[in-house]
Amino acid sequence: MGKRPSMKYFRFSFVLALVGVLVAYFFLGGLYAAYIVALLALLEVSISFDNAVINAKVLEGMTPKWRERFIIYGIPIAVFGVRFILPIIIVSLASGEGMIEILNLALSDAALYAEKLEGVMGKIYAFGGAFLLMVFLEFFFDEDREVVWLRRLEQNRITQRISQINFIELLVAILVGVVLSFLSGELGVSLAYFIGIALYALIRGIDHALIKGGARSGVIGFLYLEVLDASFSLDGVIGAFALSSNIFIIVIGLAIGAFFVRSLTIYFVEKKVLSEFIYLEHGARYAILILALMMFVQIFMHVSEAIVGSVGVVIILGALLHSIIHKRRKRRA
Repeated sequence: MGKRPSMKYFRFSFVLALVGVLVAYFFLGGLYAAYIVALLALLEVSISFDNAVINAKVLEGMTPKWRERFIIYGIPIAVFGVRFILPIIIVSLASGEGMIEILNLALSDAALYAEKLEGVMGKIYAFGGAFLLMVFLEFFFDEDREVVWLRRLEQNRITQRISQINFIELLVAILVGVVLSFLSGELGVSLAYFIGIALYALIRGIDHALIKGGARSGVIGFLYLEVLDASFSLDGVIGAFALSSNIFIIVIGLAIGAFFVRSLTIYFVEKKVLSEFIYLEHGARYAILILALMMFVQIFMHVSEAIVGSVGVVIILGALLHSIIHKRRKRRA
């Protein structure tokens, strides 16, 4: 693989960002609209930075053909499917109104659409949080994991014994779901949570079965990445309405952020960043845990999106710094 300038990976994302900001400035409300678009893009990247790390980890095990498909087909799915169409589908199913009616509402009365979206956000947070929790638990209880970051937490006697229990990650997730169901007292929240768990178990179960059979399905890997992306983006989509009620400003801002996350993913894969900085994946997984817990908290009370994004970034930066220190010590040794 030839060496390519690092900025080349982000060139299209910067061009798109410039175009998006200019469109917002000239057609959607001047300097304030342009500022909100930029702010939404930064919010999306901060919340989904750990998503880029996990995407890169999954893509490393996929063929170049499916990596390319993830980039080509994954972008429109991520931008329009997950960040625009998916919330409309969720609101339509929860409210019983038709999708066309909700789409018209989103385009003509974004404030009322945001109100309806907020009314079902408990179910959205339950689903997304459940899926992300499973992403963390499968990693944390993986006995075959070679690299250990927080040794006292990951390799103490209790953790090692618990990790030997079959399907421990599923049992822990079910226990969390029971507690969450009791606290919320809402059937819809409970159903959404366990649907998230079931979907994760289904996707990963098929993936593991195919790997044992000697082949890895690009379709399953692609599906896993798209559901993972949806889980990450749900928080940003809902939080976006706190900054603007204009659906076009929201879509442009989140789209720019989504492109930057994809650019980061490609960069991580081609530059082999995860093997270079060995604790980076660990930081991303712990950031995912925090995001999942924040989603559960937001079923009951609002948490600033700035806090959610900042905590994740701080954890990943800590893992990156520790990776650099480890690398230097290894060189000296």
